[in-house]
Amino acid sequence: MSLPKLYPILDTALLERLNVPLLEAAIGMIEAGAHILQLRHKGHFSRDLFETAAHLAVLCEQARVGFVINDRADMAKLLNAHVHVGQDDLLPAFVRQLSGPDIIIGLSTHNREQLEEANKEPVDYHALGPIFATASKANPDPVVGLESLREWRPLSLKPVVAIGGITLENAAEVLRAGADSVAVISGLIPDSPDRKSIRERTEAWLHAVKA
Repeated sequence: MSLPKLYPILDTALLERLNVPLLEAAIGMIEAGAHILQLRHKGHFSRDLFETAAHLAVLCEQARVGFVINDRADMAKLLNAHVHVGQDDLLPAFVRQLSGPDIIIGLSTHNREQLEEANKEPVDYHALGPIFATASKANPDPVVGLESLREWRPLSLKPVVAIGGITLENAAEVLRAGADSVAVISGLIPDSPDRKSIRERTEAWLHAVKA
């Protein structure tokens, strides 16, 4: 599969902390030209959140934007969305069984061993990180770094999404080190965020990665 060079992640905890409505942030990114969006929610998946996610799924379908749900293969199944899972989530084989052959599945990896093992799983891309230090996770894994990204990239038989601490200034270097795509969370949310400023920031990212 071919992944867009920019992989925006909508983290509900970050957006709530900044008082940014999820749909407003998503629409800004879609208007800017993002080709894929991931919804990441680590808490209870409430009825209200599901309804918002369903609305977002429709917006993405209308704009022909890939919609990915993090962790929750069950919610993704209900919304006909793609799925991204981590090392401690439902095994990729069960996600594939639940999702079917046409759904894209991504798997997070954090070191060389996990990246090699990921080749055995029925997934479509591998995420690797954190490439740099990040504040987006409460207990992040050890930093991978550009040198390890460059060294380990040939070990993966799938497209690799780099994640963790990637900025507008270093994104091009991460892509040159072998990443097929860069995942961005907080870097897409500017100071005093609203739909317009998020659209403009996303446009700047798309220009930076030449997506």
